Amino acid sequence: MKPPVNEFAPGGHAVLLGADCGATHSVVLLAGADGRLQRRFDLGPANVRLLNDTQLRGHLRQLARLCPRPLALGLGFAGARGAADVARIQTAVERVWPGTPCWLGNDLETALTADETGRPAVGARVLVLSGTGACAFGRSAAGKTARVGGWGHVLGDRGSGYAIGREALRRVIEVFEETGRWPALGPALLRSLQFNEPEELVDWSLSAAKTDIAVLCAEVFRLAQRRDRLAAAIVREAAEALARDALTCARRLVGEGERMQFLLSGGVLRREFPVAAPLRRMLREGIPGAEVCFGRREAAWGAVELARRAWEEAGRPAPTRRRSAAKPPLVASAESLPVATGLASTEERNPRSMRLDRMALPAAVRLMIAEERFVEEALSGQAEVIARAVRLVEQAFRRGGRLFYVGAGTSGRLGVLDASECPPTFRAEPEMVQGLMAGGQRALWSAVEGAEDDLDAGVRAVEFRAVRPGDVVVGIAASGRTRFVWGALEEARRRGAQTILLCFNSRLRYPAAIRPSLVICPKTGPELLTGSTRLKAGTATKLVLNILTTLAMVRLGKVASNLMIDLNPSNLKLRDRAVRIVQEITGAEAGSARQALEASGWIVKDALCRL
Repeated sequence: MKPPVNEFAPGGHAVLLGADCGATHSVVLLAGADGRLQRRFDLGPANVRLLNDTQLRGHLRQLARLCPRPLALGLGFAGARGAADVARIQTAVERVWPGTPCWLGNDLETALTADETGRPAVGARVLVLSGTGACAFGRSAAGKTARVGGWGHVLGDRGSGYAIGREALRRVIEVFEETGRWPALGPALLRSLQFNEPEELVDWSLSAAKTDIAVLCAEVFRLAQRRDRLAAAIVREAAEALARDALTCARRLVGEGERMQFLLSGGVLRREFPVAAPLRRMLREGIPGAEVCFGRREAAWGAVELARRAWEEAGRPAPTRRRSAAKPPLVASAESLPVATGLASTEERNPRSMRLDRMALPAAVRLMIAEERFVEEALSGQAEVIARAVRLVEQAFRRGGRLFYVGAGTSGRLGVLDASECPPTFRAEPEMVQGLMAGGQRALWSAVEGAEDDLDAGVRAVEFRAVRPGDVVVGIAASGRTRFVWGALEEARRRGAQTILLCFNSRLRYPAAIRPSLVICPKTGPELLTGSTRLKAGTATKLVLNILTTLAMVRLGKVASNLMIDLNPSNLKLRDRAVRIVQEITGAEAGSARQALEASGWIVKDALCRL
């Protein structure tokens, strides 16, 4: 029997929507009634205890954009501990999908169900889950359940990523204070956070989110695998805490002679991480003969299975026609990207650097310097287009609009860099120029797997930064086909903003439906290191962004001659510069210039008026 047709679902078929809404991120699966996967999405975190009702409905509406009319829903939320939590979720679900069959519960149920589906029956099963949080949750063959842990990061979550990160911070400070020695784990934590010294941890720790601390466990694992004693001790203690909770849970369920199975799940318990091995040993020692294995399927599959059961229990109701939302959902597809007519020149091999690995060092240095001359030539050929882009940005600023840079990797980091320099250089409000980075803050200093390929994340970034008509959004993508960037550009265009693409691939065709307002495409040619667009393409990107903001600010009157008359003198160097600027323009003595600046609150324009 063919599944019923649903014009709102990908592929035209009705689907089951299963979502594992975790504390770090949410995984959403759309599967046909036959259980075959149609689409997979990654969304933001959704611990129900950390969301107010408005935020909860907002998260559900994100799901509804992916599938407005599913056959049935299965939603497992982190933090859903009891009937009151489920009732609260049910109220929100009815607002978004009225009358749709659904299963609602916690992410432990979905994870356990995911692994049970298709497995032969055993006695009792205990899921040992450790990610940002941690918990042991089990079910006996008779259906009895037990739960140990999962009380949140303040009261519990023993052995979680958060607990490991917090313990690492606490222990390095403890060692430092007791011995005066900064242990090896300390530099690793500072590097991960982009801090320079331990004192910076104080203010950060007072406002750091649970997930910000949890990601530090990766540094603990890295050093533990290098046999660092402090890191290894923290890992061992985490494994012991998880084993205690799991065994306590198991002993509440298992009967005399009954088989026992432990399922390890969550980011902390991946096979390659050092917590799993000691934990498996401790569980086998605690209950001899118990099977200890890794979960086979991600928890969202359990949500799909629970959605299927809810659909069957409701008598498999056929979907009824429902009006679509005024703004149709944007989903990732080939039509959302420009068409490549050939390989980007940045991916071609550079004939001048074929012997790069065998060159004498001075010759290699000269070659790298010489390659940069192609940047100037390429940008000169785009001068008129860049000038039009400056005018767009200037007009936006004059009308109260803002400039957004959107990119991934080097492109995104350069956008964030230029945005961060505008407040001190031009006394611009931080909202005036903003950077949107695929993968968020962590991607500024480390790679975030898959972030640049998530078109829908680009859509959400523009949505939640409240881009509006009058703004300008500049997508930066060396290849011209970065999905995160195109999601942002398309959503910005739908919101009425001006859109600009900066790329280095002249072999693209832009369908009229997605073509940006402007395309800046300098032909910098093959990179010296094939495909490494942080080289010439990166240099050209930095120059274009410099031009956009600098000349737009010049045209706004923030520069006299070539002097910054609206800088923000926030340190000694900049205050000395402000004094020199006032002297240069007014001819005043240094003392008079400083006095006028102090009387004007160090606002250069006001000091100039005083003199």
